[in-house]
Amino acid sequence: MRRKFTAGALIALAFLVPAAPAMAQTKAPGLNAACQTVERKVYKDIRELVTIDLDTATNQQLRILTAQILAATDSLPVLPDRIQERLRGTPDELRAYLKTGLQTDWLIALRISVGQTMTGAGPNVKKAAQDVLDEEAVDAYLAYLNDGLYAARVEDCKSQPTATPTSRPTATPTATPTATPSASPSVSPSATTTVVPTPASSTTPAGAGGGDGGLPVTGAQTATMAGIGAALLLIGGAVFVIGRRRRARFVA
Repeated sequence: MRRKFTAGALIALAFLVPAAPAMAQTKAPGLNAACQTVERKVYKDIRELVTIDLDTATNQQLRILTAQILAATDSLPVLPDRIQERLRGTPDELRAYLKTGLQTDWLIALRISVGQTMTGAGPNVKKAAQDVLDEEAVDAYLAYLNDGLYAARVEDCKSQPTATPTSRPTATPTATPTATPSASPSVSPSATTTVVPTPASSTTPAGAGGGDGGLPVTGAQTATMAGIGAALLLIGGAVFVIGRRRRARFVA
């Protein structure tokens, strides 16, 4: 029946077991990669959780201890999955893993976490992380992740320029129009105005003809003059006829 304990039940039992006083310590807020004040992530030393003799501990004690370690290292890479696999094995396999394999997986998980802090970090953080990675020691990894990382970030943030807000708007409206109106016409040399002379009247006044070779008078004035000429001819003919008759009477 003891093998049927699930990982969730073991974690619940782990919280019922009081942790060591050192694990309850809290850290002051620190700076993140963006130089913002945040709550520190605390990496616990799982060696402080092993308060029982692994050789003489019962199977239930081993599983409770494993659940406590799992809850304390849930933010680490690789390690939580390895612990879950061992919880599904036999008590002997779990006992052997807690005695030897756990330390190796924990070291690898801490090393990966240290390397992840170098991504996009400043020169001080990168140097501090590289120095710790060269040591390859659990204590050096824990000291860096809990304290050294935040101290190096403080130095990197000091060297960054502080952005001062500007009250001046980025875009100012312009009152002057961009296009000037073309109110005054521009006269180009190629465009010239041609003045067409108005034709003079072809009708010459009466009596203006003569030796200048002008055109004969036509129209209403011509008809009037023709009528006058015809009347004169009639009058002359009548006078001629009357005078001839009178002469004939004298002769007779």
